[in-house]
Amino acid sequence: LNKPEWYLTQVLMWIGNHSKFLDDKIQPILDKAGSSVNAGLEFSRALVMLILEKLAADIPCLLYDDTLFCHLVDEVLLFERELYSVHGYLSSFPSCMHILSEESCFQRWLTVEKKFALQKMDSMLSSEAAWISQYKDITDVDEMKVPDCAETFMTLLLVITDRYKNLPTASRKLQFLSLQKELVDDFRIRLTQVMKEETRASLGFRYCAILNAVNYIATVLADWADNV
Repeated sequence: LNKPEWYLTQVLMWIGNHSKFLDDKIQPILDKAGSSVNAGLEFSRALVMLILEKLAADIPCLLYDDTLFCHLVDEVLLFERELYSVHGYLSSFPSCMHILSEESCFQRWLTVEKKFALQKMDSMLSSEAAWISQYKDITDVDEMKVPDCAETFMTLLLVITDRYKNLPTASRKLQFLSLQKELVDDFRIRLTQVMKEETRASLGFRYCAILNAVNYIATVLADWADNV
């Protein structure tokens, strides 16, 4: 259960190792017979179906172990990325995201994603470098003087988007979007709390850093507005 990468990597190796044989030897036979079947894709589809069976059997056994469950999701997402980008798998075919979209699994994924995001927010705001820009010495890069915590937070949101963007249904994606909206609101509240401590020094370093953070986040969110 703690090594899903073993069978996921094995399947990717089988697909890669057989592609030349399928293209050179099997595909011409299908073409000659007037079939529209793509031998390589059908081979991939059959192997992915085995993985779906394996996942369906394994997930109930690790659903309430955060570490194992997170590891499985991470490995499945890496597998999916390679399957589509390297091996040309079709989005209309069955995929692991259908298993991750099933109710009990999906709700668990959302819960765990939120838990780890909040932990990340705790650590980024308690860091000594939270209000310092990592580009502070490079003036042409650092026009917005973005504090490290704001940049890390937006990267966190971007990573979450990257993880859920290939979910098969819009309704599931919207549930993840709701989580992101919650996180933005949570971050806003945290900034407000820090700002209240700084009101006596409204021209102070940290107060200005908070304003820069808010401006940066608002600007990036406006840029993302075009991303359906």
